Amino acid sequence: MHRLLNLSLVTIVMGVGALAMFVPVLHGLAVRDWLTARSFFYSGTLFLTLTLLIAIAGYNGRTRNLARSHLVAMLAVFTVLPLMLAVPFHEAVRNTRFLNAYFEMVSSLTTTGATLFPDPGRLAPTVHLWRAIVGWMGGYFIWLTAIAVLAPMNLGGFEVTTPAPAGRGARQLEGPTHRTDPRERLLRFNGQLMPIYVGLTGVLWLLLILAGDTPFVAACHAMSVLSTSGISPVGGLQGAPSGILGELMVFVFLVFAVSRQSFTNGLKPATVTRVVRDSEFRMGLAAVIALPLLLFAHHWIGAYEVAEQQNLLAALRALWGSVFTVLSFLTTTGFTSGDWIEMRNWSGLQTPGLILVGLAMIGGGVATTAGGVKLLRVYALYKHGQRELERLFHPSSVGGAGPMARHIRRGGAYISWVFFMLFALSVAVVMAALSLTGLGFEAAMVLTVSAMSTTGPLAAVAGETPILYGGLGDVAKMILAAAMVLGRLETLAIIALLNPELWRH
Repeated sequence: MHRLLNLSLVTIVMGVGALAMFVPVLHGLAVRDWLTARSFFYSGTLFLTLTLLIAIAGYNGRTRNLARSHLVAMLAVFTVLPLMLAVPFHEAVRNTRFLNAYFEMVSSLTTTGATLFPDPGRLAPTVHLWRAIVGWMGGYFIWLTAIAVLAPMNLGGFEVTTPAPAGRGARQLEGPTHRTDPRERLLRFNGQLMPIYVGLTGVLWLLLILAGDTPFVAACHAMSVLSTSGISPVGGLQGAPSGILGELMVFVFLVFAVSRQSFTNGLKPATVTRVVRDSEFRMGLAAVIALPLLLFAHHWIGAYEVAEQQNLLAALRALWGSVFTVLSFLTTTGFTSGDWIEMRNWSGLQTPGLILVGLAMIGGGVATTAGGVKLLRVYALYKHGQRELERLFHPSSVGGAGPMARHIRRGGAYISWVFFMLFALSVAVVMAALSLTGLGFEAAMVLTVSAMSTTGPLAAVAGETPILYGGLGDVAKMILAAAMVLGRLETLAIIALLNPELWRH
């Protein structure tokens, strides 16, 4: 395994992607879809051979700045690698253009889950499996690199808790980690995180099968939940046979996208205590409790007006639909509960698109597969606002809770506000670009937030009418693809990559 240290990160990821193409081959053979199986077999063989040649040519290559190299590699993975992943997709579908296949792969790899094929029957089951696999691999890639690459550089949300400059500092996780070769960190954390990621996916897969899903649907949904991609071969959880029991199981596993404390220390009894005390988990829990209760109060008033307040079952189903959907969009997964429609019908409430847009923008935890601004940054802004309000009443008071809390209220809040402004500026630029392609304000806003927060299913539920990605022009598709990559890597990482100081060493 240590020989992998002599290969570039892009080469390793290319090899993993090429090997993953043989999984759809096995599925295609099992369901007797010879055309699809042949497409993936030829593509996998071709790109595996190409990867071996590149690995031999670049073996033991030297680079002066490994951190910069891996940051560039992350950008290349989300922009160039989809070209390779799109080849078997394009060959298997056949009646679509390569640009559409590339858009699908960028969407899957960035765990956005936006699709140009809203009708599940348009794609073969093996192709749906490939989309889920690509999303699952993309989720693990950002999971791993966030800890092994972004954390030492104080990017990806880690800049909130450390005083070192974003993009140049070194996060003290377990000693002098800034002196460790980033390639060794990747290898070490891969050995720690891979069993957890695969194990959690396997457990959820078995639970969904026991709940009534077919093995194929359960596998796709399990991979989509752990990667927060929201990819489904049946149009979402509402189309799955498992029903509310499956939603309950998915709900539990969405917690891993709320706080990194749920998996970074292993699945141990002490982990529960660390998760409960984690600020990100508490922020997420507050949102999951407060928003459904507010919606439920509005629902109850609406039901009272139509004399349906005695329907307790409808009330409970509406409450569950709110709780599940809030957590799903907070983690940028984008699955809606089967009772989400029941909630709207029960109360007469119009589509609460603004709430879902806001949840997707907030996003999940730092160093998780979730996108968005991240809960830790929102927590830092909240603590800063709380402290400022205290000073209005007690100007001479001294804030306590230790040096870490004081840093989060000051420096952490400052860098969080900078990131929020950069995020808002990026949203404005992407919206303006989409408007130039002929889209209206609402459509441009929903599509931009769905791309920047990596919540593709948001386009189908946030507006008064569903917005179909298939109806967009080529320019709009490429703009959204770029926005997905920007939202996945985050603006600070792109700015750090453009920093001249990073290229002087």
